[in-house]
Amino acid sequence: MANTGDVKVGSILRYNGELCQVTEYIHRTPGNLRAFYQAKMKNLKNGKIVENRFRAGEEVELARVEFKELQFIYLEGDSLVVMDNETFEQVYVPAEMFGETAKLLKEGMLVKVAFENDTPIVGEGPTFVELEITYTEPGVKGDTATNTLKPATVETGAIVNVPLFVNQGEVIKIDTRDWSYAGKVK
Repeated sequence: MANTGDVKVGSILRYNGELCQVTEYIHRTPGNLRAFYQAKMKNLKNGKIVENRFRAGEEVELARVEFKELQFIYLEGDSLVVMDNETFEQVYVPAEMFGETAKLLKEGMLVKVAFENDTPIVGEGPTFVELEITYTEPGVKGDTATNTLKPATVETGAIVNVPLFVNQGEVIKIDTRDWSYAGKVK
């Protein structure tokens, strides 16, 4: 068992029998009351956000989680098939664990998966991906002066907004946290 001082943002707790990932964790000391920790947690099974106050020094149950870096091989139904590069073991991970980032994953990319007792519980894609644009309206000379964006379809089928000067066939870098254009790849 651990106490509230061992918890930080990103920790995975067993709270009310469910696995929850801490998304916000603030230590509060109100004037005439005892100190407490205000925690906002995301339930890993159903995605609901739970808020709770923990007393300072209260015991909490940290889940034993092992993170592995795996290679994304292909999509099969609603699951991503990933492979451990050391043991060559293939694991099926539900695509919903990656959220919207799953649409930006290309075969061969490395992803992080958290396991508890050989069961995948959290999936995380790379922060930046490099993808080729398969379709977008052609750019016109002089389109670099404004911050206007246009939709572009990338090789995975996802649609991202790019500046007007970006053309079809170019490889761009995309930030997977907010799907924003991060630049051209040379």
